Amino acid sequence: MMKVYADNAATTAVSQTALRAMLPCFTEVYGNPSSVHGVGQEAAKALDAARAQIAGILNAGPKEIYFTSGGTEADNWAVQIALENGAKKNKRHIVSTAFEHHAVLHTLKKAEKQGAEVTLLDVHEDGLVRPEEVAAAIREDTALVTVMYANNEIGTLQPIAEIGKICREKGVLFHTDAVQAMGHVPIDVAAQNIDMLSLTAHKFHGPKGTGLLYCRSKIPIPIFIEGGAQERGKRGGTENLPAIAGMAAALEEACRNMDEDNRRVTRLRDKLIDAVSAIPRSRLNGDRHRRLPGIANFVFEGIEGEGMLLLLDMAGICASSGSACTSGSLDPSHVLLAIGLPHEIAHGSLRLSLGAFNTEEEVDYIIKTLPPIVERLRAMSPVWERIEKGA
Repeated sequence: MMKVYADNAATTAVSQTALRAMLPCFTEVYGNPSSVHGVGQEAAKALDAARAQIAGILNAGPKEIYFTSGGTEADNWAVQIALENGAKKNKRHIVSTAFEHHAVLHTLKKAEKQGAEVTLLDVHEDGLVRPEEVAAAIREDTALVTVMYANNEIGTLQPIAEIGKICREKGVLFHTDAVQAMGHVPIDVAAQNIDMLSLTAHKFHGPKGTGLLYCRSKIPIPIFIEGGAQERGKRGGTENLPAIAGMAAALEEACRNMDEDNRRVTRLRDKLIDAVSAIPRSRLNGDRHRRLPGIANFVFEGIEGEGMLLLLDMAGICASSGSACTSGSLDPSHVLLAIGLPHEIAHGSLRLSLGAFNTEEEVDYIIKTLPPIVERLRAMSPVWERIEKGA
């Protein structure tokens, strides 16, 4: 039985390049970057080098990079920055979308309890946000617009540059959760008018538990974690140097190989889409072309996604029904509901996410294995029986 990992949107394997960058930080460059002695300063140099390397990739300045424990923390921090700065000007309104990651949506719910007003824009059937609708939602008291760069469940790429331009012209802070996009599409924070950006390393073959917030210079930043002078006094706690070094190396490698990897992965993704879309009463979620190279999300009428995942796993295929962060929930995906799918169809979802390490033989195995599983589950489904009868 072939083993296929097709859940790269949940996490990726650490690359050998990232691992090689991390190892010396455990045994040789092991000092605390805040220590004044030679061993500590050697670690500080390694930390500065990683910060500068990542800043260069983003077209940012090193002092605009703040290391965090991952994308969730960075999202929380970005919203806090906007709210605290907005409150000084009596601006407590935030514009976002209904299909953001819960790291943003739950933070916005908390903000509402603290007096903020939130406008969540509808997402169209193609999974794309309309820039003109963002523009129409911005008010005089808008403190922040936050729109994810690429949706983590259906993979659609949002018009970030257009939204950034609108926000810059209107003098509103613009944040994008780029967790799923970073390392897979080119990102330039200056050219795209991005004021704040969140990312995490484990989505591009770096280690888990580390990420960053980019925050444009001249934006006042409140202290997020009290305790020490790390991250220019804004986030206390000794920096995770091994993970940060791994993140920088993994991101540099991902961006260096991006064009070649994207061509190959896109071809595999399209092959998968063509084959799976041939299954009766199935559909691809989101725009066919404006999407990340590796993500394809489908729904199959008449069956539950959980049964599909179990049978795929028994066949050696690792997949998901949506975000790994909500894998314990019995509710249908909020993303699929946001693009207009009814509950009963949204329950039958499957996300297949390919990466740089996947092969054509693995995709062929998925194409061969999935249709019989769908057929088997439908044979046991009273819902499918009613669908066949036209009920």
